[in-house]
Amino acid sequence: MPASLVTEYDQYLFGKGTHYDLYNKLGAHPVKEGKEKGVYFAVWAPNAKSVSIVGDFNGWDDKAHPMTRLKPLGIYELFIKDFPMGGIYKYCITSQKGEKLMKVDPFAFEAEKRPNNASVVTDISNFRWGDGKWMKKRQQFNDRKGAMSVYEVHPGSWMKHPVSEEDEDGYYNYRLLAERLTEYVKKMGYTHVELMGIAEHPFDGSWGYQVTNYFAPTSRHGSAQDFQYFVNYLHKNNIGIILDWVPAHFPRDAFGLAEFDGSCLYEYADPRKGEHPDWGTKVFDFSKTEVKNFLISNALFWVEHYHIDGLRVDAVASMLYLDYGREDGQWVANQYGGNENLDAIEFFKHLNTVVKGRNPGVVMIAEESTAWPKVTDKAEYGGLEFSLKWNMGWMHDFLEYMKLDPYFRKFNHNKMTFAMSYNYAENYMLVLSHDEVVHLKCAMIEKMPGLYDDKFRNLMAGYAFMFGHPGKKLLFMGQDFGQHREWSEAREIDWFLLAEPRNQQLQNWVQKLLHLYKNNKALHEYDCWPEGFEWINADDGDRSIFSFVRHSANGRNNMLFVINFTPVARPDYRVGTTCMRKHTLVLNSDDAEFGGSGKERPETYKPVKAECDGWPYSIAYDLPAYGVAVFKY
Repeated sequence: MPASLVTEYDQYLFGKGTHYDLYNKLGAHPVKEGKEKGVYFAVWAPNAKSVSIVGDFNGWDDKAHPMTRLKPLGIYELFIKDFPMGGIYKYCITSQKGEKLMKVDPFAFEAEKRPNNASVVTDISNFRWGDGKWMKKRQQFNDRKGAMSVYEVHPGSWMKHPVSEEDEDGYYNYRLLAERLTEYVKKMGYTHVELMGIAEHPFDGSWGYQVTNYFAPTSRHGSAQDFQYFVNYLHKNNIGIILDWVPAHFPRDAFGLAEFDGSCLYEYADPRKGEHPDWGTKVFDFSKTEVKNFLISNALFWVEHYHIDGLRVDAVASMLYLDYGREDGQWVANQYGGNENLDAIEFFKHLNTVVKGRNPGVVMIAEESTAWPKVTDKAEYGGLEFSLKWNMGWMHDFLEYMKLDPYFRKFNHNKMTFAMSYNYAENYMLVLSHDEVVHLKCAMIEKMPGLYDDKFRNLMAGYAFMFGHPGKKLLFMGQDFGQHREWSEAREIDWFLLAEPRNQQLQNWVQKLLHLYKNNKALHEYDCWPEGFEWINADDGDRSIFSFVRHSANGRNNMLFVINFTPVARPDYRVGTTCMRKHTLVLNSDDAEFGGSGKERPETYKPVKAECDGWPYSIAYDLPAYGVAVFKY
């Protein structure tokens, strides 16, 4: 047998929680020594009585291939000569109580397609990457100043083949998905794709948020090598990739991480800490260095091996608060009597400093739904060191405002201005995600008030406000052309709607906004600094009109936004501005390509010295019902 891959030093680092390349040692690895070829297996199961490897290759006989225990950490290892590539296996773990547990490999690089769940031996070391230019450029990416417009995608329901007897799911392979998705993303002008549900999961309805194989891209869309092709293809087309990453919890499936070696190995043993009552899932034990090491090495695996450009960390609040989703008596206070999970706080600081420190330009994004302070501040200042935080407060206020009949918007004007009062407390991303278009919340277009045409006009105005507002952007698939049905993971989004004029016009509008955002530094380089945004009139509640300026760092090509949120036209409208320079109309919602009247308008506007909105200069503009006008000056 070749020498053990797991050395004493490996065990030392794992015990300290700093073995960042642990996935190169644990799991299943093809090895060759001299003429001897085979697969080296290693698994951490310190509380097991014994462990063996079973699979088709040995008729699932748990006595045929017993593993050897390494001290002191309880890692089991075995080399199996001539083990076939693509061969399936599980670990048969005998607990201290004598139970036989059939477990998948926590470090497996591939898994069987559901409903099967065994681990698959594969070699992911030989892929020839061609994205060197992208990877070099990524090192210079500044997540505070750079443009980030993210297209959130569930690969299984973005686009499907016709269902057939041979393929009852209709899923695209990663390779074809790469080509189709790239074509759409480049046309629209998104900078990044965020993928839901990539780590292997057994239940489609979990959307990938109940993970059983953290190191395996889901086999619904092909092999691990197919996923490498996907990433490589998007990078060669200058598209960044963010993965949803779920370190908060994992499911109870008997073949997964739950009670892995007959004990609560990966989860807290106390159910008041180790179980989510709302979700019926297990919670990782962040007090264990080995568990933290498992998760940190997994994050690094996606970033460093698969070249992923960022991780959107799911359900951060559920990790930070010991009483999250729990009633009195269902949780345990920390050592100081508080509800903060001190282990999770330390985990985030460690995770983010290591991932970003080793990989300049990689983005770590927190889905954090409370007012936890300093989520995006540096660890040395007491922060969690995330790059960006989803702005859930903005999202909630924005949607509540947009749902209102325009008559009542004047009484709720502050819902659209409030976010600017805390905008610089964190580095924010504005999101309209999948969570807002499921579970009877209605599709985005159906949240809008009024009749058919009104709904589209409202949503156009809302998207203009979003793209003008400071913060990186995220839209879920289907929202950019006005899908009417709620999203379902069981079917593709309603592409047929693009045969309808209004849906096509809305898509034209979002495409224009995306390209405007990406190509104008004023709309992204000062997101995190107060110098980048200025209200022209934040108080025009009676007319429900908002006007503001986005400033560029060098003072050139500033952008003036005017957005009317009522069906009342304002032909006599006048807006204040900051200087006498000519203003060029670069976006006009009344253009025919967006479903407007197509009325001819001047391209340039010269401000006059006439006070308006508290500013010494102003321009006159015939503002239509639900009208949007963006000027560059």
